[in-house]
Amino acid sequence: MAEDIEHMYWYNMNTGEVEQGFVSPSVDRVGPFETRAEAERALEILRANSAKWAEEDAAEN
Repeated sequence: MAEDIEHMYWYNMNTGEVEQGFVSPSVDRVGPFETRAEAERALEILRANSAKWAEEDAAEN
């Protein structure tokens, strides 16, 4: 991950827009992402991570 987190990309959950840097309040942002393209896929990435974590949790129980 890039060292300069302030200039990375974020997905704004409120507007659905990709932002570079700390444009919106943190409660509205997810990220950081290294590229704009990755941030544009934020919801897909979040869903995949959630599914993976749910599977891992189920396997532990």
